[in-house]
Amino acid sequence: MDFLASFFDQYGLLLAQGTLDTLVMTVVATLFAYVIGVPLGVALVVTAPGGLRPHRALSTVLGWIVNIGRSIPFIILLVALIPLTRLIVGTSLGVPGAVVPLVAAAAPFVGRMVEQSLAEVDGGLVEAAQSFGASVWQIVRKVFLRESLPSLIRGASITFITLFGYVAMAGTVGAGGLGDIAIRYGYQRYQPEVMVAALILCIVLVQVFQSVGNLVARKVDKRK
Repeated sequence: MDFLASFFDQYGLLLAQGTLDTLVMTVVATLFAYVIGVPLGVALVVTAPGGLRPHRALSTVLGWIVNIGRSIPFIILLVALIPLTRLIVGTSLGVPGAVVPLVAAAAPFVGRMVEQSLAEVDGGLVEAAQSFGASVWQIVRKVFLRESLPSLIRGASITFITLFGYVAMAGTVGAGGLGDIAIRYGYQRYQPEVMVAALILCIVLVQVFQSVGNLVARKVDKRK
């Protein structure tokens, strides 16, 4: 007990700040990634062969953009986007400096997950909406997005957890957060207890968000 009391007296505030920074980076990046990724995923479905508005050229270009974005390792993307990050937010360090590469890495991933979720919607519902004269936007909003909501929520949980791991990697180049604490204190300063504490916090946060995501998805699933 004395050890724990001494440990939290020394590192409690540091770990609390690291947890807050990690959550802010992950949540903000997830939100912006969905702002970009949802329209991208919808466009992939709508313009695909057999879609509501088939367009081979546009569908191919969008597919290539998503595939290229998903194929670049995050740590390389993080470094490559430093000039762009500085241009947009004025710095490549700290929480603001991490958001730009996180969004760039996550948006194509979200787009593909949204595409897969929408593709699971029963085609009969789409045909029924078309027979009633619904517009493309009405079908997207009232059929695709509404019917795929449980899958989209589960996808958001996966995206959050994926970005959580990316945030830890971003900590190695000055983004802050639990990853930065684990590297600076646990590895560079030979304080394994700090690394273990950061690791435990990461595990707890991931489990909490995964459980919340599953719970919300079950609540909104009308098929249950």
